[in-house]
Amino acid sequence: MTLESDWKHALDQEVDQGFAEMVGIRRHLHSCPEVSGQETQTTRYLKDLLEAERMSVRVAPDGCGLIAEPQGQESGPLVALRADMDALRIQDMKTVPYRSRVDGVMHACGHDAHTAVVMGAMLGLARAEAAGALPWPVAWRGILQPAEEIATGARNMIAAGGLERVRAILALHVDPSLDVGTIGLRTGVMTAACDWLEVRIAGRGGHAARPHESRDPLAAAAQLVTSLYLFVPRAIDSHQPVVLTVGQILGGDNANVIPESALLRGTLRTLGGVVREQTKEHIRQLVRGIAETSGTFIEVEFQSGPESVVNDTRLADLVRDVGRDFLGADHVVEIPRPSMGGEDFAAYGEFTRACMFRLGCRSTPATGHALHSPQFDVDEQALAIGAKMLGRIAVRESDPGQRT
Repeated sequence: MTLESDWKHALDQEVDQGFAEMVGIRRHLHSCPEVSGQETQTTRYLKDLLEAERMSVRVAPDGCGLIAEPQGQESGPLVALRADMDALRIQDMKTVPYRSRVDGVMHACGHDAHTAVVMGAMLGLARAEAAGALPWPVAWRGILQPAEEIATGARNMIAAGGLERVRAILALHVDPSLDVGTIGLRTGVMTAACDWLEVRIAGRGGHAARPHESRDPLAAAAQLVTSLYLFVPRAIDSHQPVVLTVGQILGGDNANVIPESALLRGTLRTLGGVVREQTKEHIRQLVRGIAETSGTFIEVEFQSGPESVVNDTRLADLVRDVGRDFLGADHVVEIPRPSMGGEDFAAYGEFTRACMFRLGCRSTPATGHALHSPQFDVDEQALAIGAKMLGRIAVRESDPGQRT
């Protein structure tokens, strides 16, 4: 039997030897980003890399996303490692060699890093297994999913068979508020439930000089946004986190014309439960009031996005234990409250035990920009740390003496 210190050292060594590969993968993806639902070239690129390593690869039916595992792996329960691969419609403003070459699209949420980390963990596990360095059989699968930003990718991969035989699934998310060498974790609810919000306002267009002859949808839109931001928080118990954001307002083509219609899009984020439905109903009431006072017709539609990520207690304890052993107790940060961000990793947790943790990626001001910033970047040393964490967790979770 391989000693515990021996297999950890061997696995870490394999990851370190593949570090340049991880950096290369991350930089390639960063320079060639694809938005949600269009990740065909990314999928093809990763498929070729994995097949060159003699992995068994299944591509999702629409050509976006893939499922990979070792060839000849015996049937039975396994541990899945998940990454997302889609980019955002944001202009990359960094001056680095791997800057996005696609105008108006960039990896501003670290999905390129997530993919590189899971690739590094998979290659490290496969090579350590080939060298006979692992202490017991480790059955694993990589799920490299598309379309996380629009919250459809996880369910597409589940439909493609991604969770068949999976008894536990792990993921991480880079966090520019944490230093490299640190992870963040909490047991239970990790992220918010997210709903998409769309408001369509129909008015009556006219000349900008004679607004009294029109029913101005832009004036109604402005009044509605103000009312939503002012009165939604006032109607909800302050102990219940609720975040409503209007991120898009569309209407009008000319400076001197009052348009016929306007469109608002945004997100509603809650921790689910009764407050979620109460907030939706309050928004509908505000919409009805603005429609009446403005003389416009307004309809609001909610589309359910991801539910809350809920970290399994036993998996979270395992991640915490692995992190303390690998990084030191001082570098495992307990996250005090759920993030109000949404994550479609939540979908996997509806079918199997799941846990997501945060991976520190900050070391300088250049790597401390917030997620979704046009300056966002990561310290690439975090890639190796993330791959070692996932690899060690997969081995520990596969321990035949610890399974329940």
